[in-house]
Amino acid sequence: MKISKTGNQFDSTDCGKSARQTGEQTSRQFTRLTPNSARKSVAISARIFLCALGLALLPVLRTAAQSAEQWKLPDIPWAFPIRDKVQPVIDERSGAQHVPGSAKSYTQDQIDDIANPPDWFPDEHAPMPRVVAHGAAGGVLGCASCHLASGLGHPESANLAGVSAAYILRQLSDFKAGNRMGEAMNDMARNLTEEDARQASEWFSALKPKVWQPVVETDRVPKTFINEHLMRMPLPGGGDEPIGNRIIELPHDVARAESRDPHSGFIAYVPKGSLAKGKEFVTTGGNGKTIQCAICHGPTLNGLAEVPAIAGHSPMYLFRQLYYFKDGSRHGAMGALMKGVVAQMTQDDMLAIAAYVGSLAPGSEESSSIARAGQPLASLAVRADDRKVSK
Repeated sequence: MKISKTGNQFDSTDCGKSARQTGEQTSRQFTRLTPNSARKSVAISARIFLCALGLALLPVLRTAAQSAEQWKLPDIPWAFPIRDKVQPVIDERSGAQHVPGSAKSYTQDQIDDIANPPDWFPDEHAPMPRVVAHGAAGGVLGCASCHLASGLGHPESANLAGVSAAYILRQLSDFKAGNRMGEAMNDMARNLTEEDARQASEWFSALKPKVWQPVVETDRVPKTFINEHLMRMPLPGGGDEPIGNRIIELPHDVARAESRDPHSGFIAYVPKGSLAKGKEFVTTGGNGKTIQCAICHGPTLNGLAEVPAIAGHSPMYLFRQLYYFKDGSRHGAMGALMKGVVAQMTQDDMLAIAAYVGSLAPGSEESSSIARAGQPLASLAVRADDRKVSK
């Protein structure tokens, strides 16, 4: 297997134009707007103003920004995965591998080549820019390896499908400058050209978002391990255990996840009561602890101007970002806006918010995809049985 020398890799997104250039472009574009689009632009500007005003009224957590040299992985194993030293063998994967509905085949070594990720369904998207399909010089990996050809990614990486190109560019710029931490992404962004960054951002922004991981409230989850690619998998023959105060995201189908199949998603298990608690925080601000998420992220949490869509994203990924904002690992321009939002949040608050926001489908307030508690758990437990463990 070919794995990144940097070890842990989650998050993703580089380079943009200066704020002055962006402002000048916005100003020139506004003069050409139709009356309807002008009114829409004014409405968006008003909402952004209210967002800024609400943030200004919140207490600011004074946490020193972390430099790349100071940064280290937070000690929260369920949210910040570290591969296990002992790797169970889930299944033997020799010869050509296939996924349902695709005429293509790859060996597992080809699938694991993160400089040349598999593209099982090339007709479902526009032609990939070279950097997305094959990476670039300086150790830049193929973007689709972590984020998939659908842009939906795995829980250890970001969901980029339909995220605005401007936002992705800003995040890449923050990674490059050290204003956002994420190990592998800092190294790759540092060597990413502006043109590659632009092409990748525009390509991912054109992909269609969709429900990728239904959220399940439950008391117990399968026992798990972290594989070499930082994917959490059910432990073969391991049974189950209490979920505690954790979010556990597992693939619907282990083999298809190992094949990086963009049609096979995940299940996000969360503690019982998380959705109701999270909804109260998101919709009311948690009795003064924070502000309503819709003020900045839009009424359906599907983004507003350069403020990103968050509805339906991986709950584990969302938790990590809230944690990063609070501990200072994300301290770019957008991070400064979030500082007051997370100032009074506990880790349990962040978990509940992430669970609820992750349960919302892109394009709607409520997700009809929330599975019944415990339903997928049984099937996962069955699949995990009768598989051998090797040291």
